[in-house]
Amino acid sequence: MKQVLEYIVKGIVKHPEDVVVVEFDEVNGKVLEIVVNEEDVGQVIGKDGRTIKSLKVLLSSLFDVEDFTLRVVR
Repeated sequence: MKQVLEYIVKGIVKHPEDVVVVEFDEVNGKVLEIVVNEEDVGQVIGKDGRTIKSLKVLLSSLFDVEDFTLRVVR
């Protein structure tokens, strides 16, 4: 899941060399932190969060996992 998310995000942003995805577990489930260049944060989140929500729906359907959180970090 981490590699797929990283591949997709690198295609969206202006600075793909700065994209790093970190995966870890918390009490509420799995967390995927997307670290991007400061200029690319808005691009990944999208207008009204549409892009990040779409990424979550896509990953949920591809990997049949629902208990995970996506976070965007500068």
